[in-house]
Amino acid sequence: EVQLQAFGGGLVQAGGSLRLSCAASGITFENYSTHWFRQAPGKEREGVSCISNNDGRTYYEDSVKGRFTISSDNARNTVYLQMNSLKPEDTAVYYCAVDRWNRIGGGERVDYWGQGTQVTVSS
Repeated sequence: EVQLQAFGGGLVQAGGSLRLSCAASGITFENYSTHWFRQAPGKEREGVSCISNNDGRTYYEDSVKGRFTISSDNARNTVYLQMNSLKPEDTAVYYCAVDRWNRIGGGERVDYWGQGTQVTVSS
């Protein structure tokens, strides 16, 4: 059974930092790419960042470039999203997902989803 557990969300003031984690089980982790999406109230879900667990290729949505960093720890089957200089507009539920074709990009071509973790940034 494939399981993705996302955690690390919380409430932080603008300018602060959070680190999200996505722990995977039931897959050959290094064959996949891992993706972070977010959905704010009243808005469509959008791709935030992703990483190839195989070769480290990454993607960042324009609004988070220079502030967010994605990394993969294959020994722990875990992907991290370090979020710095957080802004109120980063407030959303963040979801992780994996793509067995190891694709990179902001699209929702993924195979498995984890539960969301709430990130709230106060002004």
